[in-house]
Amino acid sequence: MPLEDQNLRPVPNLNIVGDKVALGPRSRDLLPFYLKWINDFDVTRTLAIGWHPVTWEAEDAWYEDTEKAKDMVMFTIYERSTLRPIGNTALVKIDHLHRTAEFAIMIGEKDCWGKGYGTEATTIMLDYGFTALGLHNIMLCTYAYNEPAIRAYTRAGFEVIGRRRQAHRLGGHAYDIILMDCLASEFQSPVLRGLLPDEEATLLPQGAGR
Repeated sequence: MPLEDQNLRPVPNLNIVGDKVALGPRSRDLLPFYLKWINDFDVTRTLAIGWHPVTWEAEDAWYEDTEKAKDMVMFTIYERSTLRPIGNTALVKIDHLHRTAEFAIMIGEKDCWGKGYGTEATTIMLDYGFTALGLHNIMLCTYAYNEPAIRAYTRAGFEVIGRRRQAHRLGGHAYDIILMDCLASEFQSPVLRGLLPDEEATLLPQGAGR
């Protein structure tokens, strides 16, 4: 669907709703948005994918490949007030044995930067990873020059655990890669805990009511 027709789209399915943003399933109908974001070098300068043009065919193939992936979960990020898609976020390399995963996020609509959307989307994804998937450790990598993201990740619950020095190059300069993680034991669920069964009710005999 053309970008100019976005106001004609039906109300999207939403899985997790926060104050400023909501997360919902990815959709093939949103590929024009995904393609626009991934071709904006101002957006991708903070991502690991680098600067290169992405064709419709390549983005379509990426969509198909990631739909089949067993070790990742990806959501579309929506601005709650308008329900327009503004980015993507994911947990990748999910390991249920060790209860670990890596976090990724992209806010593709630049007029949504600096509004706290990234912080809330990060918090909600931590909630999803810890509460819904039962993970214990979620980590991320970012770059030393991406100070707004580091602040947002810290507000969401991540903390710096180390750095790989001068391991990322951009525009002829070398930058440190910053490693951050968050533990389930350090995180308070803001949304999904309220959807779980009442703990007292789970102690009742099977078939008993209140």
